[in-house]
Amino acid sequence: MLELVNVAKSYQSPGGTEQVCVLKDITLKVKKGRSVAIVGPSGSGKSTLLNIIGALDEPTRGQVLFDGRDLTKLSDVELARIRNQEIGFVFQLHHLLPQCTVLENVLVPTLVDKNLVSKKEVQERAITLLNRLGLKDWLLHRPGELSAGQRQRVAVVRALINGPRLLLADEPTGSLDEDASQNIAELLVELNRTEAVTLIVVTHSAKLAEYMGRVLELSNGVLKDRAGPR
Repeated sequence: MLELVNVAKSYQSPGGTEQVCVLKDITLKVKKGRSVAIVGPSGSGKSTLLNIIGALDEPTRGQVLFDGRDLTKLSDVELARIRNQEIGFVFQLHHLLPQCTVLENVLVPTLVDKNLVSKKEVQERAITLLNRLGLKDWLLHRPGELSAGQRQRVAVVRALINGPRLLLADEPTGSLDEDASQNIAELLVELNRTEAVTLIVVTHSAKLAEYMGRVLELSNGVLKDRAGPR
């Protein structure tokens, strides 16, 4: 489903005198339906790598193949459609709109293309997912009335509302306490199975990484299997 071929990423140093290499010739294959954790020290480039996988950033060189399509060759319009319809994103901060209800927040990604499904169908899917995640009594509440764990669950539903095939989570438990972190970890694993969505998680949490089927470590720009391929 996903393949990275010799992906590298460099940035200009603050003084503009040299190139700082963040990612070095990364090659990776992820099959459909698998779950993968990417771990590594702070500043190692984990989020940069996830942004490249999700077409939020471009590699300096290399290929990012999503179902055989090289994302580096697509137009901005094509990439925007893929990000909206085929890839879901969950971040450390939920980025929910404070003025909107839980249900309205979940439905935001569906507003881009009104021709995909009917308004009734997409609202029914949103309510079904929210119910599954224990939020059925919170549909009309605003984010400020929810706990941190509940807000992150809403963010997960929002990422899933368009039925993406790939779910990318960047430190999804980074701002949560231990109990809420465990709930989110178990939730992601369940959704990986029940929604048949491929899952890639960037995390500094060893506990969250243990939930994934494969653990990769990024260090000094190099990505390696922590315990060998699984």
